Amino acid sequence: MKPSLLELIVCPACHGALSLTARSRDGEEILEGALTCAGCAARYAIRGGVPRFVETEAAVGEAGRTATAFGWEWHAFPRIDAHHERQFLDWIAPATAESFAGRVVLEGGCGKGRHTRLVAGYGARLVLGVDLSDAVDVAFANTRELPNAHIVQADLRRLPLSPGSVDHAFSVGVLHHLPVPREGFEALARAVRPGGALTVWVYGAENNVWIARVVSPVRTGFTSRIPPRALYGLSWLVSVPLWVVLKTLYRPAGSKALAWMRRLLFYYPYLGYISKFPFREIHHIVHDHLAAPVAHYLTRAEVLEMYGVAGISDARVEWHNRNSWRGFGRKASPEGRSA
Repeated sequence: MKPSLLELIVCPACHGALSLTARSRDGEEILEGALTCAGCAARYAIRGGVPRFVETEAAVGEAGRTATAFGWEWHAFPRIDAHHERQFLDWIAPATAESFAGRVVLEGGCGKGRHTRLVAGYGARLVLGVDLSDAVDVAFANTRELPNAHIVQADLRRLPLSPGSVDHAFSVGVLHHLPVPREGFEALARAVRPGGALTVWVYGAENNVWIARVVSPVRTGFTSRIPPRALYGLSWLVSVPLWVVLKTLYRPAGSKALAWMRRLLFYYPYLGYISKFPFREIHHIVHDHLAAPVAHYLTRAEVLEMYGVAGISDARVEWHNRNSWRGFGRKASPEGRSA
């Protein structure tokens, strides 16, 4: 943890100011220590460079199982590769890299920190990556040399932030794994100042009936319950034939000469998109779809409604690969307008 983080974070229980006790440092980084609330006297450990406002093992039910599954996953797939930037920018459109310059930014569900790292590189004044799982250890390792990047372990629905304290909040591929996606969305919206931006990317219900009927029952009834290492091996076995199909059919169909093939290929917009990725990314995608105990598929109307309830009346919710929704909007200013 860098001491500059104290400018932003507060006690998640009472929003009181936090005081810092450092026991071990590495340059500017505080590796071991504690944060104490001046209001309610709650004490939060700093361990491995990360403030721990919640412990993974303390999470219960679906939230706890999800945190455990993704914590293991991000340790198993820790790499950050060049194609992740293009993927991120596609997910957050119409926001761009320039949208974050000079801003205080919150990432809800940072995983291994790949997007936190990108946003820090785009010139954010400060970017805070929050995750419930032990993936924060990987995220810290991937961002610790960046002076404007911070990682904390906390529940997205109970953020260590005062309302209206960030300029731009975003969440990519996380809300649909919460027991109640709306709760996470509303927590992000509360953290955004009037005139600030809120960007989300979630699974779509439209065009995904086959996943709901085939993949989801397999995931909830079997694959999310088997030991992580067994799932890693199983997902690798599933990835091999998928990889062959992607490279021999879907990748060639991306050319102009073979564009006619696209009409014949199942789920082409998405599978054609990922056909450009290396095998390790395909393995990660398959593993990700099989690991989560819960996954919600949201309609466009549901995403628009969440924006509306948050006071964002002019939100844009658009297709991404015709199987997911990317949303963007600005919170109403005090004058009742979006800035």
